[in-house]
Amino acid sequence: MWLELWTMLCIEGETLVPGSLAALPRLVALARSETQALEMAGAIVRSAMTDDHQGERMFVENPDAIAELRELVDQRLQTRPADYIWGFRTLLAIEGQFHWSAALGDFSDDFYEVACPHCSLNVTIAIGGYGYYSACRDWDAGDVDRRDLRPASVAELHGMGRWMYDLAVRDGQDRLAEGITYLMGRAECPRCASVFRMADEYAAVNLPPMLSVRLARSKIG
Repeated sequence: MWLELWTMLCIEGETLVPGSLAALPRLVALARSETQALEMAGAIVRSAMTDDHQGERMFVENPDAIAELRELVDQRLQTRPADYIWGFRTLLAIEGQFHWSAALGDFSDDFYEVACPHCSLNVTIAIGGYGYYSACRDWDAGDVDRRDLRPASVAELHGMGRWMYDLAVRDGQDRLAEGITYLMGRAECPRCASVFRMADEYAAVNLPPMLSVRLARSKIG
């Protein structure tokens, strides 16, 4: 049954069909006792956020279902499941943070690309097992001219960054929490040596247009 529903409502876990959003309240109701329903509802939310119109419709038409889904996902995270990052990214999508929901990993080997705000160089940012650095990416030589990242202190974290950090700490996800301090910290451009906030530059390019409306409706700690 669930395989058929996935095929009908969320193809390959990411492609929605016309009835996907209409099915969300029923899936959330089933998610109280069915893990597959919870995962499908989360996949629909994340997929809807890739499209401004669908994302806005989802929040406008299903506010109660979205609120309950948020609570159910949060409850699951507190059990510290093996697929913790799935729930974490789903909560980010529910909070309207699709740019982080789509890109965030568990910081085992995360890489991001941002443009230096001063000289426009495409800067590669590594956070995880390969190191914590900014660099120029050369497809023959690899990451060259590496500069150490400067993590944010806990006191410097605010808004969504602090929310993400506190959630990871609450659930004992130490590597995730540490990675977030680097993600919200500062990077040095290998070309011009200017220092900038990596998250600001990444969000400026990847923030969905609808998010400004979404954020105006809610306040994150």
